[in-house]
Amino acid sequence: MLKINLKKILINCTIVLVIFLVDRLSKIYILKIAELGNTVDIYVTQYLNFYLIWNKGIAFGLLSFNESLIYNVITFIIAVITILILIIIIKEESFKKYYLLLVFGGSLGNLFDRIYYAAVPDFIDVHINDHHWFIFNAADIFITIGVICLIFDEIFIDSKKI
Repeated sequence: MLKINLKKILINCTIVLVIFLVDRLSKIYILKIAELGNTVDIYVTQYLNFYLIWNKGIAFGLLSFNESLIYNVITFIIAVITILILIIIIKEESFKKYYLLLVFGGSLGNLFDRIYYAAVPDFIDVHINDHHWFIFNAADIFITIGVICLIFDEIFIDSKKI
């Protein structure tokens, strides 16, 4: 049986809200810059640029399609996965809950964009010389950190329990 602990619920909701707001505010800022200049191509350092693209696929632009039916199916699948992550978070008692909160908060940020804009604004361009990584956003960073932490937890911490 699940015990309701309001303090834990408040902490979890705060974590998700902060992640969502960091993601939203960064995207709003970049979109305002794009609105003023019709484009975003900002040199930050020799390894980092802000360059706005609209991603209709999943993480890092994978599975991008112009077909609206495929886009809607992918959005539906992402929404279902996000709900499943929430259910796992509710049931989870270990520290893994915090890694899942990172994934959940980032997923909510990108899901919001998929529904509101019909695409996700990606703008962080990491590169070395002419070798560019996929362009991503703050939500992708939180999702990636959460997934990496879950993998490390599974490999190095859970394996010790066996």
